[in-house]
Amino acid sequence: MAKVADMVKRVLVGRALRSAQAHEQLLPKRIALPVFASDALSSVAYAPQEILITLGVAGLAAYHFTPWIAAGVVIILLTVVASYRQNVRAYTSGGGDFEVATVNLGSNYGLVVASALMVDYVLTVAVSVSSGVENLAAALPFLADRKVAAALVIVALLTVMNLRGIRESGLAFAIPTYAFMISIFGLMLWGGLRLASGAELRAPTAGYTVTGESLGVEGFALIFLLLRAFSSGCAALTGVEAISNGVPAFRKPKGKNAANTLLALGLLAASMFAGITALAYVTGAKFADPSQGSVVLDEAGRQVEHPAPVIAQVAQTVFSNFPPAFYLIAAMTALILVLAANTAFNGFPVLGSVLAQNRYLPRQLHTRGDRLAFSNGIVILATMAGLLIYAFQAETTRLVQLYIVGVFVSFTVSQTGMVRHWNRLLRTTADPRARGRMIRARAINAFGGLITGLVLVVVLVTKFTHGAWIACAAMAVLFVMMRGIRRHYDNVATELVVPEDAEADESMLPARNHAIVLLSKIHKPTLRALAYARATRPSTLEAITVSVDAEEAAQLQRQWEERGIPVALKILDSPYREITRPVLEYVKHLRRRSPRDVVTVFIPEYVVGHWWEHLLHNQSALRLKGRLLFQPGVMVTSVPWQLHSSDRLKGRPESFAPGMVRRPYAEAGKDDQVKT
Repeated sequence: MAKVADMVKRVLVGRALRSAQAHEQLLPKRIALPVFASDALSSVAYAPQEILITLGVAGLAAYHFTPWIAAGVVIILLTVVASYRQNVRAYTSGGGDFEVATVNLGSNYGLVVASALMVDYVLTVAVSVSSGVENLAAALPFLADRKVAAALVIVALLTVMNLRGIRESGLAFAIPTYAFMISIFGLMLWGGLRLASGAELRAPTAGYTVTGESLGVEGFALIFLLLRAFSSGCAALTGVEAISNGVPAFRKPKGKNAANTLLALGLLAASMFAGITALAYVTGAKFADPSQGSVVLDEAGRQVEHPAPVIAQVAQTVFSNFPPAFYLIAAMTALILVLAANTAFNGFPVLGSVLAQNRYLPRQLHTRGDRLAFSNGIVILATMAGLLIYAFQAETTRLVQLYIVGVFVSFTVSQTGMVRHWNRLLRTTADPRARGRMIRARAINAFGGLITGLVLVVVLVTKFTHGAWIACAAMAVLFVMMRGIRRHYDNVATELVVPEDAEADESMLPARNHAIVLLSKIHKPTLRALAYARATRPSTLEAITVSVDAEEAAQLQRQWEERGIPVALKILDSPYREITRPVLEYVKHLRRRSPRDVVTVFIPEYVVGHWWEHLLHNQSALRLKGRLLFQPGVMVTSVPWQLHSSDRLKGRPESFAPGMVRRPYAEAGKDDQVKT
């Protein structure tokens, strides 16, 4: 079974890579762009749609605010991109916003950012995959009733791809991402040409009516609704921060290449978002969601249950004279939305590794797998996203309400930290040219922090009761959990510190060693355990058995004396037929009698070759070891005896597993440091 499992793993994940091959996994800019930008680029598929859903609450009349809201989102997007270009140049370790906040503002701010990012990465996978399935269902209607199953299968496939390594997954995702970009720009160009030529482009829902629960809102209510629509459209900004966590994956010079990739990402995402929103507005596309307080009514006044996604409506309208192009857009949109989750699969594991190295998460998350990827982080991300998809039934509109909060928390805290970073450097820099660059960078970060802070307030106010509270609660839980983990690791480290005068430490130098060999009968494993115990030359040595049957105990005593075994045999009485308790009580008695002495317990064990044989042997030994390990001053030694069935495993090559690698390769170990 072990060989079969290893073969399946090799087929799915690929052959293991040596640490020396780490440099081969670094990404050039042309591959890094699709790896880290797919999330931000894919938001054009649902961000314009979310604006229309929210405006629909006020009825059709509110749709004329769409261009202004889209313009505000584009301004915020470009501001954040400009700000993060300063981040990736200054901090290249992969800690991203967590490192910026920790170094410049303190550990608590760093944990706030880390909690926000981890929640946002999980939501990125859930939202992107769910939205991709919805768009695919526009072309393949049979998926409409199977969204959850389809989404979970896609998450599983993404997990396998990312376990194969960042470079291999990047090559697999590069072509679809570039194909999506070409398709969207082709859609925008063709739509513009048709409009310029005088063609009348009307979406399938152009003649429909949108009604909402707040029809005719005005004054403060209208302002609140517009702010809510703006916060929904800010979903277009998700994914921008991923590059700051993925800087170690870039080729050298890492900071410069990451900054250039981020610039390309910003320009592409802003152009595509603005273009799709403009075409949706010009063609009269309608979209609503009853769960958010708006519905679409057709010409006969009937409610439209499942209107097509906005981008699908735009594509169908623009390519009304060439239907194959519509199906291409639908397929590419679904594919890029699925691949958008890959941004989180590249960001979450690296962030988890940095947090683990700083003792805020279990150390297993700092372990690299066979393909030099952080396998444990990838699996945890996939599991949490799958649970969210199942809990929310792959409904994008419900999931997206939880979205955005985390990313704007990280935006705001990170930019504030960068302002402090530049202030600190300016106090020690005398070169006028360098000071000029720093002052300019500080101004960009300060403006970015101010703007994203205002957007964060808007998002919290407008989305809190619509589901954002769940994300806030999850962040609070993660914050408390990580503080607890760090406290535990700190306490353990303090407890394990070696005293300066170690030789004088009584706990490290026992007075005597009392050895005990546990046995139930005289056979080969027992004799081997006795021989090994004698070879260790303990201060005292005795054999112990527990009498659960008086006749068997007497027979063992006779055999012991007949063989003339030169070790004293002690029989412990057990009126309730227990084995573990009498042994524990006897060991405690020895410790009470001589607290400075150590007690070594030798336990013979069978080594078997089949999984089912484990169920038939060693159960008493396992229970006893589990109890003895908690006794201070007690050492437990297993003495193995190989049964013939274990011969089948001799010479078998050890399969690779993530837990076998205790440290990442040297370069990553150096780059992943967060100095606090």
